[in-house]
Amino acid sequence: MGKFVMKKVNTGWHFNLEAGNGEVIAVSEVYTSTAACKKGIASVKKNAGAAGLEDQTEGGAAKNPKFEVYKDKGGQFRFRLKARNGKIIAASEGYTSKSGCENGIDSVRRNAPGAAIEMV
Repeated sequence: MGKFVMKKVNTGWHFNLEAGNGEVIAVSEVYTSTAACKKGIASVKKNAGAAGLEDQTEGGAAKNPKFEVYKDKGGQFRFRLKARNGKIIAASEGYTSKSGCENGIDSVRRNAPGAAIEMV
């Protein structure tokens, strides 16, 4: 089972979603408070399972909530999870293959809904 790891940084709080093996599968923006960070986590938990898939490398479109798959400037595949309001609530690392990126999305869908929260 995965977990959300909240961490204090210089400008506020952020979280990582880790898979059961400890690998980071998604990261958040920086929030101004622990309460705001926890709301972000709740949004990921709520939206990850219901999110559609928009593959921007092939010109696809989907309604929010959605995972967007795209290529970054370095040519790597990435995803971001957008909430119903269109705000980005989680983002991935870069993947060398689209299939790896899609596996990351599947991991978020599996791990986020029941993930515990740990503060470090």
